[in-house]
Amino acid sequence: MELPDHLSISGLASFSGSTPIAVSDAASARITHNRKYLDDILRKGDTYYGINTGFGSLCNVRIKDDELSQLQENLVCSHACGMGDEVPADIVRLMLLLKVHGLGRGYSGVHPQIVQRLADFYNLDILPVVYELGSLGASGDLAPLAHLCLPLFGKGEVHYKGKRMPAADALQQAGLQPIALAAKEGLALLNGTQFMNSYITWSLMASRRLSAWADVIGALSADAFMAKDEPFQHPIHRVRPHKGQVNTAARMLELLKGSAIQQLHKVQVQDPYSFRCIPQVHGATKDVIDTVTNVAETEINSVTDNPIVFHDEDAIMSGGNFHGQPLALHADFLAIAMAELANISERRTYLLISGQRGLPPFLTPNAGLNSGFMIAQYAAAAIVSQNKQYCTPSSVDSIVSSNGQEDHVSMGANAATKLRKVILNVQRVLAIELLTAAQALELRRPHKSSPALEKVFAALRETAPFMPVDDVLHYRMAAAEQLLNQDPAAITGM
Repeated sequence: MELPDHLSISGLASFSGSTPIAVSDAASARITHNRKYLDDILRKGDTYYGINTGFGSLCNVRIKDDELSQLQENLVCSHACGMGDEVPADIVRLMLLLKVHGLGRGYSGVHPQIVQRLADFYNLDILPVVYELGSLGASGDLAPLAHLCLPLFGKGEVHYKGKRMPAADALQQAGLQPIALAAKEGLALLNGTQFMNSYITWSLMASRRLSAWADVIGALSADAFMAKDEPFQHPIHRVRPHKGQVNTAARMLELLKGSAIQQLHKVQVQDPYSFRCIPQVHGATKDVIDTVTNVAETEINSVTDNPIVFHDEDAIMSGGNFHGQPLALHADFLAIAMAELANISERRTYLLISGQRGLPPFLTPNAGLNSGFMIAQYAAAAIVSQNKQYCTPSSVDSIVSSNGQEDHVSMGANAATKLRKVILNVQRVLAIELLTAAQALELRRPHKSSPALEKVFAALRETAPFMPVDDVLHYRMAAAEQLLNQDPAAITGM
């Protein structure tokens, strides 16, 4: 698949590791023209940061022309200082794709074969070993991008054909030769925000899916708890028309349409906030997802290395496009917004097991002898509390580095990596609510929910049956979590 000039988050969802990517002719022409301009400039003997000087606080050290290639390889090797857990394969694939796209803007001064080789890694599923820790999110994602790019010249490690191996061995097996880096290329590879933005892009894709699931599960819980649909009626939201709120309320009515339970007489005057305020809470998260999507898409289609080679303006300029502040702030924002979906979900789970509205305590027919879903709610509460700790903003932090040359950093990498942890936790909490709601709904039989929600109930029951007596609940919880990897629309038909 040829990479378009403009990438969107929704468009990226169509890419997979099995779909080859290709650099467009237009991008190749831009890259070639830009590199020729840089080579012409270098022949004049002028001094430019990172191209023929040292890096960071060593920016005033002029490097000899015959050492420029070694300078770039030294840069990548010295910056490969990552530690901690390995970056998951799907994130590494995104990093490769976004790096190819970023260099394809044609302002980074690299040779076309560098960009093509990164595309080769993506297409051949040669995935560099990258580590989560090491980026300050300011001078670009230096450490993780160094690990991503070491294999270009045969260093570092990769995963290839199901094995972890030295990059040199993988290149040989794939019939590829190492590429020597030329002036500017190491810096172009390391400067950039593709590590942060890959995590955020992955999180946005997951967030849209889980936001949709939160509505479906909330609607199922509403029927299981005998909640009213009055709070979802349009006049309420017409007079407070936040986009996410209006859309969520309409979605809840759509999901509950045809529910026999909604036709039953309800004795309560109002429902608790965790049901009554689903449009307001879920809707606010939807609005944040939209906001963060706009920022991430701008970043994906930007030039974020340094210095930038402006062949069209006859200038090489040093600036700060690698600084991750926009991403850091919005990664923190998205983490908080998504954590709220788990917060309100856990409250609904708590109410469903509380023994109210004709449901047995802990949703077990013989409470006392059986504990039922008591500890499932404990698990949800523990996960929700962990998310609260993860949601302490990274973007309010900074630390001085490089002898004071890099004296303000974004901590966007930390914000992005813990955002993914929050997203995974949200899925777990929603899975617990789904399982709990299904147990409660079955205790309401013969009354039925809507056709759409009954399809969800049936899909869950394929792998997670009703629990009449105590059993190892973990397996049912894991099955529910697995179900949430699917698009809910594919199950509900709407």
